[in-house]
Amino acid sequence: MRQFDLAPLYRNTVGFDRLFSMLDQMVGVDAAPSYPPYNIERTGENAYRISIAVAGFTDKDLTIEVKENTLSVRGERKPNDERKVEVLHQGIAARSFDRRFQLADGVQVIGATLENGLLHLDLVRETPEAKKPKLIPISTNGSKTLETKQAA
Repeated sequence: MRQFDLAPLYRNTVGFDRLFSMLDQMVGVDAAPSYPPYNIERTGENAYRISIAVAGFTDKDLTIEVKENTLSVRGERKPNDERKVEVLHQGIAARSFDRRFQLADGVQVIGATLENGLLHLDLVRETPEAKKPKLIPISTNGSKTLETKQAA
């Protein structure tokens, strides 16, 4: 894949740091983490669900944090010192991870469940009252004129 150098643009612009960091991330797709795998589903008009495959992790091994429109899911397995087992083949990944998701404005995480090796994060988009469409009543100038004449 071609590499684009955005350095000349950094010198000529002010206040577009976030835009350029997102462009840098898109250009460097090859370096994007692929573990653990996840799905993003739309479950309603304003509802979403992120499902992350976390086989072998318990709820105590996982940390979910939302900060400044970034959802961060971290997993770190604590070593089990109780059983000393000789592993002949290890196909189930047990490495630590830190998966991040950018959330749009107004998207809130409303819950998380862990079942059958999948961590489900439920999200909802809440539109503030100020941004919802409003119906404006239409009045005619003639009706106001009649009312003012009658009052006088």
